[in-house]
Amino acid sequence: MSRPAPYANPLFAPLAPWLARLQPPWPPVPDAAALAGLTALAAGLGLRSATGHPLSFPPPRDDGLGYEARIGANGQVETRPDNWHDFFNALVWCAFPLSKQAINGRHLQALAAAGDGAPGSGRGGARDAMTHFDECGALVLSSDPSLLQLLREFRWQELFWQRRADLAVSLRVVVFGHATYESLLAPFRGLTAKAVLYEVDAAVLAAVDRGDLSALDARLATELAAGHHGRPRELQPLPLLGLPGVTPDNENPDYYADTWQFRPGRRAKPV
Repeated sequence: MSRPAPYANPLFAPLAPWLARLQPPWPPVPDAAALAGLTALAAGLGLRSATGHPLSFPPPRDDGLGYEARIGANGQVETRPDNWHDFFNALVWCAFPLSKQAINGRHLQALAAAGDGAPGSGRGGARDAMTHFDECGALVLSSDPSLLQLLREFRWQELFWQRRADLAVSLRVVVFGHATYESLLAPFRGLTAKAVLYEVDAAVLAAVDRGDLSALDARLATELAAGHHGRPRELQPLPLLGLPGVTPDNENPDYYADTWQFRPGRRAKPV
């Protein structure tokens, strides 16, 4: 299956600095060589698990440990070769190391409370919530609170079309979920992220544009460690194909008349 040119979709921007440091920078497939490159990249960045172990990205192995328990025990993030889902998960560790640590820490706390770290053990509500954000979460940053309010109120035509020029200046979407990155290789109608909304100043937007996610990562990690963003219904649905530049189809205002994809909310979200 052919892949788009590296970074062609603007939503890949958070991963672009780390992809650029791999050889090749956009692998034809994420094979064993790519996994070795990810482990070398993690070592160079000093990435660590919530328990302080240096991270590596080995293929699956039968060691009696579940996925998150293995990360906590020895820093090994199980990563399947030839699997874009796992490849993007490793890249998100590079882009958001503190937040991924926080998620791992929440999983380990839940496992300790349940007295279980074996494969196949039930997750429970807290772990399911962390997994949900880990897979399909995103951050929406705006220096214009009126844009965030349009998003909360599901006013898609006004947000994505009438305020299109304002989006380019005052709003950024930073994808976190690795399953969402995998889906962006071949975006499909209805592709939706679950977003945390941040009102920020122009300096934060400028930092994101430079590829500097460190302050954003620290903020998100603190919130995740404190148990925030732990209920999927509290996250804001965001139809990603409505964002300018993600698909050429949305360059026509009639695109947003698709109420199956751009659904009205059950109620306006509180500020």
